[in-house]
Amino acid sequence: MKFGLFYCILFTLLIAQARISSGQFPRFKILAFYSSTVEPDHVAFATDALKFFRDLTSGNGFVLDTTSNMDDLTLPGLKDYSVVMMLNDFPHSQAQRDAFRKYMENGGGWYGFHVAAYNDKDTRWPWYVDFLGGGVFYRNNWPVLPAKLIVDDLKHPVTKGLPETFISPLNEWYQWKPSPRERKNVKVLVTLSADNYPLGLKDIIPDGDLPVVWTNTDYRMIYLNMGHGAGSFGDATQNKLFIAAFRWVVASDKKGNVFEK
Repeated sequence: MKFGLFYCILFTLLIAQARISSGQFPRFKILAFYSSTVEPDHVAFATDALKFFRDLTSGNGFVLDTTSNMDDLTLPGLKDYSVVMMLNDFPHSQAQRDAFRKYMENGGGWYGFHVAAYNDKDTRWPWYVDFLGGGVFYRNNWPVLPAKLIVDDLKHPVTKGLPETFISPLNEWYQWKPSPRERKNVKVLVTLSADNYPLGLKDIIPDGDLPVVWTNTDYRMIYLNMGHGAGSFGDATQNKLFIAAFRWVVASDKKGNVFEK
């Protein structure tokens, strides 16, 4: 009788463990794209970012796969990933662009930093410009500098709990023209404070609107202007923002919030 009870309990525990392993954990998968051949400061950022997000996988909460080959950006290759993260690169070839567009239009998630949104007159990808809120790269500050940021919406899940303003670490801040804020389908969450102007020594941003974190509400995506050089993950307030933005993109999946399953 005792052996029967023992095996019954053991079987129950094994079934429970199997359910946890196959269903609840890991909750989701992320595919992070990075390049090791771009500007050195962008490589340095990607190196820090990969460590930061790998540390978040502690406890098997999610799977973080990484690749430095943008040709891995294919529709079949993306089907099991909740979010595509672009640390210091973006799609280049037509095949990569087509796969990314279809992925996003079918409910995929995107979490992009800094140069992942770069576009200019030579990019020739109208859909991507629209996806990013209609803005084209206009100018930047140099050298990299810290900056005072303003939180536009203190109630949004991405910015909830942040102070009204905070000082972000060193960064090369990109300004876009026209400002993505002009689009009705863009929700700006964090903005560069005008108190910073003029910003720069060699290259100067003298004025104008400069959104730092925003989402195009037509897609499951978020963009963060930060991402130049090492040190972006050395500030607790900014790290809270990064994690909240990451969690929000994952949780917004139309298939259901994995954190509530």
